[in-house]
Amino acid sequence: MAEAESFVQAEIRPHVNEFEEQGGIPRELIAKMASKGYLAASLPKEYGGLGLDPVYYGLFTEVFGKACTATRSLITVHTSLVSETLLRFGSEEQKESWLPRLASGEVISAFGLSEPDIGSDAKSIKTAWHEEDDYYVLNGTKKWITFGDIADVFIIIASNNGKSTAFLVERSFPGVQTKRIEGLLAARATYLAEIHLDNVKVPKSNVLGKLNFAFEYVVSAALDQGRYSIAWAGLGIAQEALDAMVTYSRSRTQFEQKISSFQLIRGMIGDAVTKVHAARAICLRAGELRKQKHSDASIETTISKYFTSKVAVEVTNDALQIHGANGFTNQYPVERLYREAKVLEIIEGSSQMQQEIISHYGLKQYNKRSRKR
Repeated sequence: MAEAESFVQAEIRPHVNEFEEQGGIPRELIAKMASKGYLAASLPKEYGGLGLDPVYYGLFTEVFGKACTATRSLITVHTSLVSETLLRFGSEEQKESWLPRLASGEVISAFGLSEPDIGSDAKSIKTAWHEEDDYYVLNGTKKWITFGDIADVFIIIASNNGKSTAFLVERSFPGVQTKRIEGLLAARATYLAEIHLDNVKVPKSNVLGKLNFAFEYVVSAALDQGRYSIAWAGLGIAQEALDAMVTYSRSRTQFEQKISSFQLIRGMIGDAVTKVHAARAICLRAGELRKQKHSDASIETTISKYFTSKVAVEVTNDALQIHGANGFTNQYPVERLYREAKVLEIIEGSSQMQQEIISHYGLKQYNKRSRKR
């Protein structure tokens, strides 16, 4: 973990504003991350990964998430959503073909689920597939695809008569085009894109998992893996905002006093410390349960993602408030943290969707039936 922190301090943190201005993290940086094994941190060593267990992978994610949302997003998508999903559902041939190249950064990946009119209602996707000779033919559009504009391979979810299938779609296939999405509030350095699929012929060997069962298996598992990474991302942003508000309040002088001496400022800091500590505890619990392959790991991951997303928004809001007018300039990190925090309440299932899932769990788990006395 110390090596990753040193890498982030030297190669990433000083250049975060440049990444946003340039509209993407440099390919050279992606190559450096890959050479360190950072694009395969949770993969087994046999495929070129670092073999980190869920707890250490979460801590690893936080290191990048504190400094730079774009590099953390690459890890979330490339590693959690795609590589881990391929490891779990891919055939031996698919794993041997793709995982070493994903680990080395030879190919970059993205996950294609969302569409222009489909977000939370993911089972209603309109991207369609049909069988034709030795191929499956795909038509449709995916949107809001992180790193979609530079990815070499996509996991694309498509539907046929209401049943979905996951396909490994290569950029080189005829009919695949991507269009960069501009004018974003956040995620400005993540190559967000639309993917257009026009009669794309996909070999039958590129089906990932079972035909017609993508949502039941592939999508469900991928989103669970993504939510775990996002939970730590929320913690990372909240921790970075807490660090920023404390540092600023101890240096900023108003009315001939450091603003850290003002009771209301200390109140916000006290709340932020409490929220960050609680967020860290809940992430560690989810990680331990995932490590144990416990049956409650998925719901604890959902709870963690929901909670840390809210904490990130709340703590960055207070951090910006403490910075005052200075918080609105990119000379201070809270401007960016404030923008990036909000995204976490939307991606990998909105906070409202998480509330629904958690409430169903709560209604079942905590129902104490009345007993005769």
